[in-house]
Amino acid sequence: MANKFPDLTGDGEVTRADVLKGRGVFKKGGKTESKWIQSAIKKPGALKKSLGVKKGATIPAKKLAAAAKKPGKLGQRARLAQTLKKLK
Repeated sequence: MANKFPDLTGDGEVTRADVLKGRGVFKKGGKTESKWIQSAIKKPGALKKSLGVKKGATIPAKKLAAAAKKPGKLGQRARLAQTLKKLK
């Protein structure tokens, strides 16, 4: 007979969050505490400026894809922009 996994988050049922909290992935409350997006964007607008796009305009997809293939900070910023675009 298998032992039941304890409800570590206190929501009344055993879920994936309880397992992750048991493994030490979550610190408290069953939610991630890190704000990785806020910490990843150090210089807002730097990608647009380096690509020569005006402040209010959006970066064209082809231009963003070409920049993502380049090395260095320009490539890193473009790849992050592509990742954040997928989150919407």
